[in-house]
Amino acid sequence: MDRQDQKPCSLNSPLIQISEEGDRHGFGRETHGDNGVQRKEILEELKQQIWLAGPLICVSLLQFCLQLISVMFVGHLGELALSGASMATSFASVTGLTVLMGMASALDTFCGQSYGAKQYHMLGIHMQRAMFILLLVSIPLALIWANTGPILKALGQDPAISSEAGLYAKFMIPSLPAYGLLQCLVRFLQTQNNVFPMTLSSGITTLLHILVCWVLVFKSGLGNRGAALANAISYWINVLLLALYVKFSPSCAKTWTGFSKEALHNILTFLKLAVPSAVMVCLELWSFEMMVLLSGLLPNPQLETSVLSIILNTAETVWMIPFGLSGAVSTRVSNELGAGHPQAARLAVCVVFVMAITEGILVGSVLILIRNIWGYAYSNEKEVVRYVAIMMPILATSNFIDGLQCVLSGAVRGCGWQNIGAFVNLGSYYLVGIPSAILLAFVFHIGGKGLWLGIVCALLVQVLSLLTITARTNWEIEAKKATTRVYDSMIPVDVVVS
Repeated sequence: MDRQDQKPCSLNSPLIQISEEGDRHGFGRETHGDNGVQRKEILEELKQQIWLAGPLICVSLLQFCLQLISVMFVGHLGELALSGASMATSFASVTGLTVLMGMASALDTFCGQSYGAKQYHMLGIHMQRAMFILLLVSIPLALIWANTGPILKALGQDPAISSEAGLYAKFMIPSLPAYGLLQCLVRFLQTQNNVFPMTLSSGITTLLHILVCWVLVFKSGLGNRGAALANAISYWINVLLLALYVKFSPSCAKTWTGFSKEALHNILTFLKLAVPSAVMVCLELWSFEMMVLLSGLLPNPQLETSVLSIILNTAETVWMIPFGLSGAVSTRVSNELGAGHPQAARLAVCVVFVMAITEGILVGSVLILIRNIWGYAYSNEKEVVRYVAIMMPILATSNFIDGLQCVLSGAVRGCGWQNIGAFVNLGSYYLVGIPSAILLAFVFHIGGKGLWLGIVCALLVQVLSLLTITARTNWEIEAKKATTRVYDSMIPVDVVVS
């Protein structure tokens, strides 16, 4: 990536600058003198990002609720069924859903920049290409899920729980292709700023999921297998609702022009971003799951694992807010770079960074205020509640830093820097974070607090790395790269015809 030394983003610095060359290539925007961006432009950017982020947060929370609702229904069937479903859900997330979500996030770059460049028909082509690839990837992932039980037993897990988890995972296999298609549809609509239909379809799906779970778990005699099957049915319902919207809505008339053989071309170009996108996402999420596994090796593992699970569940829930902001800035940056507006893309990053700081302070304050009572939402054990209270300030700190890295990662996807993001995550979590966690937990005997402090160390390195990269970026060069990427992903008409 070509970069030049620049001062870090600042709302007081002259963000809008234009040269004759930039104007000639359409890379400039209207300027307002040496005082930089006027307040009106900042407020307009803020409004656009809130308008995008709000529905995206709702969509993330509603999709997260599907797995949660299923496990809650299974919890009424007994401790073994609950343990098996919980383990299967975690295994499925690590080995399947995270991979598909990561690969689909390459569309943040391709679709977002094509939409900004007004090559609207390419959004449908990119989505079809992603769908084709993700359906193929679902096949080996399904084989892994089909052998969940033996894999967990080989990893030393309890045989009875592993068998239950294996059975649950087998009935979740139909979820794989549906989840992949769903992620593609979400990115397709998100990158053209069409987010409210996703919120509506996710809301309808979640409501129907409660009914489907009740019928399949308690009325059909399938038990915990019914909950797993309910996940698949609900994902397919969501896919069907969004597909019907894309097919018949006038708002998608330009971006969806029907199926095309062009989607089968340039697959390697897509994979060059999709694979590092998946690596980038997986490396981060796997490290959090590893903390729970390591907690089982600590003294008093039952307490440590229970508390770490509560903290991780809480972290995942509040993470949905910066994740929504991440999707918003990814869309804004990719759209503006594709349109040839580099300084507008830079402004989007600056605005969302301030939003992430504000959100992190507010959410962190709430977490600290409720630290003494939050544990009761999960357990009546005094020891668990006290331990959770001790962990909550650390969680508030990690959530604040995680929010910053989340929005910076969104900018990375918008620019198409997934290769860089993958290396940053590898170094942050596996060269700094996990070794620090092991050192603090097992050498300095800080226990579960040490494990989570290791994650904080990883997040700090990640934020500093991404912030340095973003601050030193030459946005005009990135806009030119976006234009090149948009037109390189297209193929000549005579190739399509032949």
